[in-house]
Amino acid sequence: MTVASSHIANPSDQHAIYARNMAELWRHDPALAMVIDAIPDDKRPEIQDTRSGQKTVAIASGDRRPVFLHSRYDPVKEAEQLVGGVVTDDQFCFVVGGFGLGYHILALEEAITSDGIIVVAEPNVALLAAAFASVDFSNLLRDGRLIILHIADKVRLHDKLRPHTTLLMLGTRFVKHPPSEQIAPEFHKAIRAMVTDFVAYSRMTLMTLISNSRITCRNIANNIATYASTPSVEMLRDRYVGLPGIVVSAGPSLRTNIDLLQSAKGRAVICAVQTALRPMSKLGVMPDFATSLDFHEISQQYYQGIDGLENVHLVAEPKATWHVLDNYPGPISILDNQFARLLIGETLAPHAELPAGATVAHLSFYLLRYMGCDPIIFVGQDLAYTANNFYVPGVETHRVWQSELNRFNTLETKEWERIVRNRPVLRKVIGNDGHELYTDELLFTYLEQFEKDIAETPAKVINATQGGARISGTESMTLQEALDQYATGSLPVYAESNQSRDWGIVPKVRDEIAQRIKDVQHLVNVCKKMDAELAKLQELTHDPGRFNQTMVRVDELRAQVNQAQRAYRIINAASQLAELRRFTSDRRLNADESKGTEKAKRQLARDREFVGEITRGGESIIEILTEALNRVETSMEANG
Repeated sequence: MTVASSHIANPSDQHAIYARNMAELWRHDPALAMVIDAIPDDKRPEIQDTRSGQKTVAIASGDRRPVFLHSRYDPVKEAEQLVGGVVTDDQFCFVVGGFGLGYHILALEEAITSDGIIVVAEPNVALLAAAFASVDFSNLLRDGRLIILHIADKVRLHDKLRPHTTLLMLGTRFVKHPPSEQIAPEFHKAIRAMVTDFVAYSRMTLMTLISNSRITCRNIANNIATYASTPSVEMLRDRYVGLPGIVVSAGPSLRTNIDLLQSAKGRAVICAVQTALRPMSKLGVMPDFATSLDFHEISQQYYQGIDGLENVHLVAEPKATWHVLDNYPGPISILDNQFARLLIGETLAPHAELPAGATVAHLSFYLLRYMGCDPIIFVGQDLAYTANNFYVPGVETHRVWQSELNRFNTLETKEWERIVRNRPVLRKVIGNDGHELYTDELLFTYLEQFEKDIAETPAKVINATQGGARISGTESMTLQEALDQYATGSLPVYAESNQSRDWGIVPKVRDEIAQRIKDVQHLVNVCKKMDAELAKLQELTHDPGRFNQTMVRVDELRAQVNQAQRAYRIINAASQLAELRRFTSDRRLNADESKGTEKAKRQLARDREFVGEITRGGESIIEILTEALNRVETSMEANG
């Protein structure tokens, strides 16, 4: 008997099988369970016998002709043949187009590692009800390894796949179930496109996190005195409930609407990304709020030589470069940050949080949503290369380019060269005007994030960019139309009297940072000792007695690491690559069929690599915290 056939119910067992499946589905996916439970028994498709004694089912296709989803002779053997050429050791996620009665799902379960997941796209809920009454999937459902997508909904897809992001990036394989594809080709095409975009978005996000993790930690540490002494964004919660808010981004289409921002001032809450500050200042109108999260010190140029910033409230993530936060002349609110809390504790200077912004435009959107603005209006939010332009005129980059411009090397040429440099990652999207235009993978991930955020936002979102990529979930209109319809009154005036810095808290910050340096140094010392013991173990794999004796010492050191969780988490924040490598190695070791001495050697090599990464990360953190401690002490001297 095959694994698949052992899960197939006898007619007398169908109610019990259905109950087991649904009990697990209710635990993991109650929304889908509710939809399936609502299907009456007489609405399920008719199950038919096959020559092998198993079952099959026929579903009407687009031309009304019935399509059998499984062989009428031996559906289990057919499923095993489908799966046979699909599974390899370097793939951990399988996206299957079509559920049928699930024979191929069970065959996949048998073929893949215990870490793998199966994502199945199936729009026919009545068919799912029939399958759940016919075949036992309760083990797969119980382990959370079976994910079913019954609607082509981006928000649901992201929510279901997000916990498995790393597995998807390690290796994803699309598996087509031909009869299911024949019945609902457009649905399965849409799901494959959504999964592909999700993986691209996740990969870009993770790679950005890994590549920037160390400098992000350095910025947060160097901003720690500002973080602790600066008021929270909490004072802004629900400040402008029901009033219009405008997110001003610096896309090429901003030139279309920038003049109208003068008339919007005082009628709508204007929140600008930092790259839009200079073009707005040249117009003579400044936003009410600005946002900052860029880690690179070059972003300080966006604020230099601009008048009126003393009246612009800056909302910043503490990962923003300290070159901006140290010198900003206006009111500042700092957002909550987990790494900052690891450094100075949970109770010292608590801050309210907003979702982590992929860009300053996302952060501006979250801020307006936090303040209760409705509607939220996008301006200059192209997310694509409108008219083959990268920037709106007047941005800081154009000023930098001035020395290179001549009649043979125009601003338009520089713009096009900036786009073409991204040729390997360029793609086309549908624009607001219905025509295709170029964007790139990074901008596309930002678009994906906006569409997900908008789907979760109760406020109306208006795209008044008049260019750029189409953003699902928004209503398109001109900025003038949006202002005429929604910005019909004056904004209330709030005094920013509670923006003073609490310098009295900084000595406590100094003490906490000094203690963290000691904690991390202790963990680094433990890791160095552990590496030495692991090196001994690599030479003792053929001597079980001495191997076990040395292993006792390794276990003692591992216990010390477990007791230093705070220091470990601080190091891990700056060593994201170490955690990813360990996760990847663990998955591959689980799939590795090597045994005995050979497998032990591979495990020890993995452990030494990880311990080495943690040691190097800890040494880097000590440098970062030492620099931060010096900055804290300097700020104490400067402010008495």
